This record gives sequence, C-alpha cells and structure tokens, in this order.
Amino acid sequence: MKILLFSSVGIVLFLACSYQQVTKGATENEQVVIENPEGKTLQERFNAPEGFVRDSLDSTSFGVYLRKLPLKPAGSFVKLYDGREKTKPNVYCAVVDLPIGIRDLHQCADAVMRLRAEYLWSQKKYTSIHFNFTSGFRANYSEWMKGNRITVNGNSVSWVQKKPASNTSADLWAYMEMIFNYAGTLSLSKELKVVAVKDMEIGDVFILGGSPGHAVIVVDKATNATTGKQVFMLAQSYMPAQEIQVLINPNEATNSPWFSTEFGDVLETPEWDFKSTQLMRFAD
Repeated sequence: MKILLFSSVGIVLFLACSYQQVTKGATENEQVVIENPEGKTLQERFNAPEGFVRDSLDSTSFGVYLRKLPLKPAGSFVKLYDGREKTKPNVYCAVVDLPIGIRDLHQCADAVMRLRAEYLWSQKKYTSIHFNFTSGFRANYSEWMKGNRITVNGNSVSWVQKKPASNTSADLWAYMEMIFNYAGTLSLSKELKVVAVKDMEIGDVFILGGSPGHAVIVVDKATNATTGKQVFMLAQSYMPAQEIQVLINPNEATNSPWFSTEFGDVLETPEWDFKSTQLMRFAD
C-alpha cells in the first residue's frame, strides 16, 4: 500500500490500439487487430491509420523515447506486481516490456513519472529529474546521486547523507520507489501545466489528481496532411501495481488503438473518462 503525506491518492495510466489477430486478453468478439505482430517497439507494432503520418520529432525527444518503448510479444497479458495476470478484456492491446518491481507501488501516476525520469536519465539530464511529494516536499534526484537519502518522520521530510555518491540504474529505481511511495496523481497534477488538446504533444498526460484519481500518457501521435486531423495513442498503469499497457480505443475499433483529438469534451478510455481540460504537460 502507498504511503502518502497529507493525502491518499489513487492512480492509473493507459494507451490505445488497433488489431488484426485476437489476443489472449481479448474476447472472440473484440477483433483486436495487431497490425505488425512481430514489432518489438510501439512504433514497429502499430502503423498510423491510413492517410496519417507520425509527427516528425527530434531524435533525442521524449516523444521518440516513448515510440521506442519495448513491447512484450503480441498476445501477452499484463502482469501485476505479484505475478498475477490482468486478464480483464477490452482494456489493452499491448504490454510494455519494462520491470515494475515486486511491491504494490507502480500504479498510474507512478508509471508516468518513471517514464519521464528514465528518459531524462538516458539523456543525462539528471538535474531535471525531480518530483514533489503529496506534502509538497521536492525530491531532487541530484541529491540522491550524492548519496543523500530521504527520511520521513510524520509530516517532516529531510535529506540525510547515508551512502557514497552513485548514479546507476539501480540508484534511479530506488529513488523512483521512494517517489512512488509519497507522490501520486494529486502531487503530479500540481506540477504539470494545462495545455489545449489542439496543441497536444507526445508525452502529455491526461490526469485527474485526487483519491480516486488517474493518469494516462500520450505515447504517439500522427497527422493527416490532407485534412489536418490528428490522432494519438495512450498508455497506462493501474491498481494494484502493474505493467504499462497500450490502451484500446473503446469507441472506434476501426482505428484503435488510435484516438481522434476531436473527441469533444470527454475522452473515454477503457477504465477512466477524462475531461478535455485535463490534458497537461511537464513544465521542464
């Protein structure tokens, strides 16, 4: 169970997909079409809809990082932190092949934060890795790298020198598990800035902060050069802690997992509905 200062927070995260073969997690009537079953990354697995072209991005951008997320073989079930499978139908069409640990921590907002942190770490932008606890305490990874560790005593939070300086992937994961414990949708939503759906970029987040709350991240986007219409894909984690999933579009099976930006006032995803005003972006 998560430990939160001042507030408990529920969390979630999603993505959307299109299908060609019925997956293990789908019912016979779902007709989930996986366009490139052998594709090992999100971009390789799913084509843009006919007439659409993926948006051009800088090779070092967060968007390219998300497009290159590794996927488990087609038809895989999402695994929970304790090894159980998430077999609920009509939710996801692909599973991101990243470890989530063995504790009930990696939930919706956590998945968003870990993707952002791991991207920044891969770019060696260590000082940009920071998240706030629900209490408001700012946890900078640059301090963690120095060997400082966070101590929590009631509502008092502070840094204490405990280890030699180090900056390995294991250090980053230990830092993230601390973040998972004390941050959530409520704290993350306060760190992000609102953006209009028409200005959507890959890496933006639909988020409702609170208890319950939820968050899903935009992991790809494409544009029709003729009509100017735009489509996007989503990914999420959920409760209990589980692997990141590419979400189906529950309302447009033909183009799933792609969603149209012209969804109106409410975005319907398989396990949560968001208002169009709940699209947000990392400030730096």
